[in-house]
Amino acid sequence: MKNYIFGYARVSTEAQNLDRQLDALKQFGVDAIYNEKKTGTKKDRPELNKLLERITEGDTVVIESLSRLGRSTKDLIELTELFKSKGVRLVSLKESIDTESSTGKLLFTLMSALAQFERDTIADRTREGLRSARSRGRTGGRPKVNANNIQKAVKLYKTQQYSIKEIEELTGVKKSTLYRNI
Repeated sequence: MKNYIFGYARVSTEAQNLDRQLDALKQFGVDAIYNEKKTGTKKDRPELNKLLERITEGDTVVIESLSRLGRSTKDLIELTELFKSKGVRLVSLKESIDTESSTGKLLFTLMSALAQFERDTIADRTREGLRSARSRGRTGGRPKVNANNIQKAVKLYKTQQYSIKEIEELTGVKKSTLYRNI
């Protein structure tokens, strides 16, 4: 089975030009290029998603720059972890990173460690915040809604004489709670 070399290029707006990135990827010798004109802040990047579905162990993904791949440091770390787990080589031309080199492997290891550190730090902060809130008498979770008010809201809804906003105002029952109980 052939291992493929895939290129990925992205610019943030329709007005921007992909030519520089495409030229660099072609010069590297990629078999296929996935490219899109979407801001990196958007999670939905259809061409990147297609690439991620297509790659298999032994393939290579080439990018012009790390900034073209990840929306944020966290996103970039998650993507590099995904490549590592799938056995996919990552090459970034601008930063001269190749995960087959010892330096590239070190970078992967560091990025994985940073990702784990970030997850652990978030979990620690969440636990500390919950402890602090509990010490002040707050328990968290959804606020409890009086069952009678929910029944009243459902009855009003079924009459089809009131808008959702009116039902919320009359009963104090939020729209999501009402819909959950219909």
